[in-house]
Order: sequence, then structure tokens, then C-alpha cells
Amino acid sequence: MSESAGETSYDLVIIGAGPTGLFAAYYAGFRGLSMAVVDSLPEAGGQVTAMYPEKMIYDVGGFAEIRGRDLVQGLLDQAAPWKPAYLLGRKAEKLESVEDGITITLDGGQALRAGAVLITAGIGEFTPRPLPAGNGWLGRGMVHFVPALRAHAGQHVVVVGGGDSAFDWVLALHPVAASVTLVHRRAKFRAAESIVRQARELGVRIVTDAEVTRFLDRDGALAEVEIQVKGAEAAEVLPADSVVAALGFTADLGPIESWGLKIDHRAIAVDSTMATPRERVYAAGDVAAYPGKVKLIATGFGEAATAVNNIAVLLDPDAHLFPGHSSNAE
Repeated sequence: MSESAGETSYDLVIIGAGPTGLFAAYYAGFRGLSMAVVDSLPEAGGQVTAMYPEKMIYDVGGFAEIRGRDLVQGLLDQAAPWKPAYLLGRKAEKLESVEDGITITLDGGQALRAGAVLITAGIGEFTPRPLPAGNGWLGRGMVHFVPALRAHAGQHVVVVGGGDSAFDWVLALHPVAASVTLVHRRAKFRAAESIVRQARELGVRIVTDAEVTRFLDRDGALAEVEIQVKGAEAAEVLPADSVVAALGFTADLGPIESWGLKIDHRAIAVDSTMATPRERVYAAGDVAAYPGKVKLIATGFGEAATAVNNIAVLLDPDAHLFPGHSSNAE
């Protein structure tokens, strides 16, 4: 990493802090490259952190099962010795080719200079679907996902939504919160029947055909929410120290679509080295596409290693493509 003329320079800038991007950060460090990791979400982990941090994952090599948040933490720990620069809650807006490199401009105008760029953006930038009554309450009692369950210990929590993510939060928060209530505007759920049944068996209160219509504060802090149940004459008030608005996310590639890449159905075409048609720009993980692609976390790990090793040779033609086995490293 180096600083010059208002730019921060790295060997590699990784766009996307999901599992593939985090493993790429480790592998870049293993190959002796400096790197920055950019992600529009405020927490590392991408889709795993945003949608299922408390779920068990069963198809990661070497683990019979591993909780989503534990996988993310393990990847962060794995990369930590090489000190990646994490630029979270930031969007990569422009990508320009310059002599011997790439310039990436972030929202706010910060410029990053890179020898190469690796896009690991998954299915794209997540935008939470809004809860109209919660306008102005984000970060003041309302959240869209829960990176740390302990932050809600002893709280009265209202979860809004009817999909898998909503019920995942209900099941995860139930052991630590003072109470958990789920509010859904329909009588039917998009969530799997098995997790709905688990919530009912735990005695979680589930209010259907209902909407949160107002947030109520006490001394400036969220204290209650008002809900309106279809057919009821009067609104009901629930205690609420926090509200989890789990209404789902929309995803798109955003500015990446204007970077001169070959994109089809939110996926970037790559070759066997994970290179895109644009010089010095690579892609890996769910965002990368080639014939026979299987979208798994395990696949993304292999693609990250392939991309980084080819980038290492791009940046130093005297380097070997195969770096040797990590077990031989001292």
C-alpha cells in the first residue's frame, strides 16, 4: 500500500466482502500482495451476514456444519495477518483504466489505485426493502439485520416480515431477548414450514394480517410500536426496544454494470483464469459466469485462489502461477 496525490494504492482491490472476497484477501496476502476490500454493507460477510448469519452451512469443506457468522469470522481471522484495508459501507462507483493499473472511485470521491481489481460482489449490492413506518428510525432502534445477537439481550424485539430471514432472526433472538414478536402483513408465510413450526413451538407470538403503523419513543429512544390488525377496530401497542425490518432485499450490480464488462443476468463473463474481457479486471464467486458454473461458497473459494494467483503473475511476470502449498510456509 502507498499514498500519493490523494490516492491510496494497493496491488489488488477486492470489490465485495462476502466469503469469496474475504478468502481472496487471505490469498492475496499469502501471495505477498497488498489489498483493500470494498463493500456497500457496513459489515463483512455479504449475503451470509445480511441474510443468514445464524444458520448452519453444511457444504463448506472441512466442516460438518458451521454457523454463517462463524464462517465469516474465521475468514476474517484467516486474512488478518496480512492486514487488509476494509472499506465497508462504501460503494465503488467508477472504474477507469490508467497506465499500469486501475483507478476505482468510491462514493464521496475517494480514489483507490490498484494493479488489478477482483470483483466478488455476489448477487450485487443489497438494498433493504423499506418499512414505511420506520422512516427515520434506522440506527435508532430499527435494523435490517443483526450482526451481534448480544446487542439485543434483554430487549423487547419486534420482527417484521414473513420470509426465512424473518423467522431466522426470531429463532436466533428468542434465547437472548426479553420477548420476540413477529408481525406479518399476510396470513401466509414465505418461510419454510419447518421454521414457522419451530417458532410456534417456542411460544413466539406471531401476529398476522397486521402492519406496523407507527414507532413510539420515550425520551428519544424507541419504546413501543403501534400495529394495526386487519379487521380490528383499534390499533395495538407492543413494547419494542428494537425492530428488525426483515422484509427482504433487492440486489443489483449498480455501477459495475457501466464498467465495460460482459454482463448477463447480473453475472460477469470470465475465462478460466477468472479474467474479464477488461484488462486487469477479474471476477469470482456468484458474480462470475462461465459454462458449467455451480454457485456454491466452495466454488467461490477455488475461484478466488485461481484469480489471485493469476493476478500475482500479471503484476510480477517472474512470479510462479502455483505458489506452493501453504503447509510449507513458515
